[in-house]
Amino acid sequence: MTEKPAERLPLFADEPKLRRRRAWSGVFGVLILAAAFGGIAGLIGGQLPGLIVAAVVALPLIYVVLYAFRRRIWLEGTTLVVRTWGVRRVDLLEAPRLDVVISDVRGTRTVALLVNAGHRRRAVKLDLAVFSGTGGRELGALQLRRLADAVLNNTEANGLVFSELLVAELRAEARGDAVAERPLYRLASAAPSGKYLQRFPMEAVSRFVATLG
Repeated sequence: MTEKPAERLPLFADEPKLRRRRAWSGVFGVLILAAAFGGIAGLIGGQLPGLIVAAVVALPLIYVVLYAFRRRIWLEGTTLVVRTWGVRRVDLLEAPRLDVVISDVRGTRTVALLVNAGHRRRAVKLDLAVFSGTGGRELGALQLRRLADAVLNNTEANGLVFSELLVAELRAEARGDAVAERPLYRLASAAPSGKYLQRFPMEAVSRFVATLG
């Protein structure tokens, strides 16, 4: 009997029109920035240096915009499936290391799960929640529940700790707690200000989970 493939659960919520609008806005912004730098270089060194500077500024930034536009991430059973220019698969049950990372960009804090893919492959960053002020948005309850189940039995990376964090978030949401009272928001708020990206290893997450009661 053929084994039924695991259901693919999207871990992103952006609408296609919104993604396309954001991508075009990013491209236009890059072109304006490149034209400004190229214009300054052109005034100083002539047309050819201006074009070279514009290209040097534009190409890597356009790559970043297109990379973000193409990136999709799903969960199939315990496997994260990440699509950018290609497709990568990372088993959460076998990942050698799990961390929580918090980024702070102009007052907006993003809480993400960083999954070490092992075998010298790059880690996969999965956003769990984005907060600004006392509000924000999180992954849906179904996505959080499936993620909690997926990492639960990862003994090498002590996935139980991360599962407990996600379950605590689900319980807070079920109780109707305000966003500012939920564990992911509290964890984001506990991160010191002034750092773009901060890593919270398993030990730090474990200490935080122990305070949730």
